[in-house]
Amino acid sequence: MKRILFLLFAYMPFVNAQQVLLKQLSENTFVHTSYLQTDDYGHVPCNGLVVRNGQQALIFDTPTDDQSAKELIRLVQDSLLCKIMTVVPTHFHSDCLGGLKAFHEAGIPSIANELTLELAKNSGVEIPKKGFRDSLILEIGSEKVWIKFLGQGHTRDNVVGYFPSEDVLFGGCLIKELGASKGYLGDANVDEWSATVEKVKKEFPRVKRVVPGHGEAGDSSLLDYTQKLFTKQN
Repeated sequence: MKRILFLLFAYMPFVNAQQVLLKQLSENTFVHTSYLQTDDYGHVPCNGLVVRNGQQALIFDTPTDDQSAKELIRLVQDSLLCKIMTVVPTHFHSDCLGGLKAFHEAGIPSIANELTLELAKNSGVEIPKKGFRDSLILEIGSEKVWIKFLGQGHTRDNVVGYFPSEDVLFGGCLIKELGASKGYLGDANVDEWSATVEKVKKEFPRVKRVVPGHGEAGDSSLLDYTQKLFTKQN
């Protein structure tokens, strides 16, 4: 009975706050979704990922603005009963760090690709506090979370995050949901995108769940779909 209740709970929205949806993906990962109003694509849902272990949590990407970020911080602290150890924006666009100021005001450390810091500075937005080159392993409770830059695609600085204990990959905007279009390409390197996804597949061959920057999570077929979408003949 406990197992059945967990399965029912795991794939229902965990908390639907005013501006943020938090939905359980696996035992210790939760997709957070906020919304960005755009001229070209309308009201766009934007995903991030919360990874927890024990009473500690790491967050990939902030919600799209500070108010939504404050709601997410409250949900993680009050509903998941976790201390947020750090937040990791996966690239410099506002759907990744639009709410970063709220995290800083809450005393939560942030870290990102060094190129993300440079691009954020040039864009006049909130800048992550620390940078790393190529790859980083962070400890959350007794588990590890991997963060890697494997090449250009959606942007020059996009990184992915991997939680090996549950084989969950946060692909961010480098990875597309099934059936998605190519989307915004203003800062993209479409010539390298497919090759970068191939590197992601080789780096994380055991992945079971994949979370894209926009749309529905799925399995490794999202990697295959994205790679095919950006092959040169397309």
